[in-house]
Amino acid sequence: MSTTKDYINRLFEAGSHFGFKKSRRHPTVAPYLYTTKEGSDIFNLEKTAELLESAKETIKDAGLQGKTVLFVGTKDEASKIVKAAAEKTESPYVTNRWIGGMITNFSEIKKRINRLEGLLAERESGELERKYTKKERVVLGRETNKLEFNFAGISKLTRNPDLVVVVDPRHDAIAVAEANDRRIPVMAIMSSDCDASKVTYPVVANDSLQSSVSLILDELVAAYAEGKAAYVPKTVDSKRTLQRRRSD
Repeated sequence: MSTTKDYINRLFEAGSHFGFKKSRRHPTVAPYLYTTKEGSDIFNLEKTAELLESAKETIKDAGLQGKTVLFVGTKDEASKIVKAAAEKTESPYVTNRWIGGMITNFSEIKKRINRLEGLLAERESGELERKYTKKERVVLGRETNKLEFNFAGISKLTRNPDLVVVVDPRHDAIAVAEANDRRIPVMAIMSSDCDASKVTYPVVANDSLQSSVSLILDELVAAYAEGKAAYVPKTVDSKRTLQRRRSD
């Protein structure tokens, strides 16, 4: 089990302590800063380590309760890392583009997911070849590619997630706003230019260096996987329920 000192050393080696220029600082991250060096903010890694440990406990508990975690990270530096992290726990993810309404209008988004699943099923069965002309198949192919690009990562999502993990909540501000609107907790790896007041569980660290993002995401995913492994679905004791109904 990692100690706070271990975390600090690993975070330092990953460059997690580097923030942005002071001029880009959001006032809400001031409590997490150690100093400013040559005009750039430096994070207090002791506090970052504490935030990470707290976030790990939270996401592990989400796993223990069988809750769904949605991973979001659409900026180039993080998208591949976020996708790989989500796939480790077979979790939904958005890494290409956040489509407005993915949370606040999920019923409409679900229709597009169903459309994607239908097109893929037709393609795999060979039905596209039988039903449509070559020109029509080209058009449907383009539609399928677009739907895959936008919705492949959430194709198995049947309802809104219980927790959203975001890399750089400033870049994916719409995702954060939608989660806040639906009162879904947000956990975020966030740098000094982000608004911590919009994040339920902040992990204040460099959110652009791949080494920093990978380290923190790996810790969160491992904790979530540990929780999921111990999850025991609730079962209904039909006999006891029947007896209770009779006594009522």
